Amino acid sequence: VQLQALGEGMVQAGGSLRLSCTASGLQFSRFSMGWFRQAPGKEREFVGAINWSYDTTYGIDSEKGRFTISRDNARNTVYLQMVSLKPEDTAVYSCAADGRPLFSPATMADFSVYWGQGTLVTVSS
Repeated sequence: VQLQALGEGMVQAGGSLRLSCTASGLQFSRFSMGWFRQAPGKEREFVGAINWSYDTTYGIDSEKGRFTISRDNARNTVYLQMVSLKPEDTAVYSCAADGRPLFSPATMADFSVYWGQGTLVTVSS
């Protein structure tokens, strides 16, 4: 199983970036997919997640309205669209696959069995 994240980049504050995470070796449509981020010197944060029914949830108040998670099951890919980026959004962003039958974003970090390698997003002021 492999989760490959793409979209690493450096943008100016106010800019946009879209990350993608493509899975291989698993039945993608059966997995909830989550995005997490970890800034330097900080703990990992839950960014948001999407389940097999395309229900989404977001973990950080500051993201609401700025981050959008979507998925394309035909391409085995989950996306994280980010707009109006701020310097505090600078972090390594990782995707994760959670195969539990119930959508449980609050515990996804503990129960995701597959993780992508992480991609660095740098937002300059």
